[in-house]
Amino acid sequence: MIKLATGSPAPDIRAYDQHGNPVELDAFKGKKVILYFYPKDNTPGCTAEACNLRDNYQVLRDKGFEILGVSADDEKAHKNFSEKYVLPFTLIPDKAKKIIMDYGVWGKKKLYGKEYEGINRTTFIIDETGKIAHIFTKVDTKNHTYQILKAMGY
Repeated sequence: MIKLATGSPAPDIRAYDQHGNPVELDAFKGKKVILYFYPKDNTPGCTAEACNLRDNYQVLRDKGFEILGVSADDEKAHKNFSEKYVLPFTLIPDKAKKIIMDYGVWGKKKLYGKEYEGINRTTFIIDETGKIAHIFTKVDTKNHTYQILKAMGY
């Protein structure tokens, strides 16, 4: 269950991306960050969401956004996913689920009537000062860019 709220400081991130490069949330101070959590690489909803962000990447960059995607997949899966769909943004593998737990997106889910635990698709918009400006818990994977821009007043 998400315990963070709009206006809260965004939990720190210190990790490595799909290419093994270090990623620290502090390095994005002064920029807006779209931090999106998704269940699994190469699944229909996750692919639709990533491709929507990819297709609108320049529009988002022009508005001052950086994009970071996080799932529990490993570096190899992220790298393959990124290359397959030519994703121009950073994907962070979180096999240990530290970032996922820090942001409170791990929890109960239902699929075909069966309950299980996993990542609840969620996007956090982090402002230039490192505070959470908006939280999306109902992500429209095919129109996520529109959701983000509308919520942020663009």
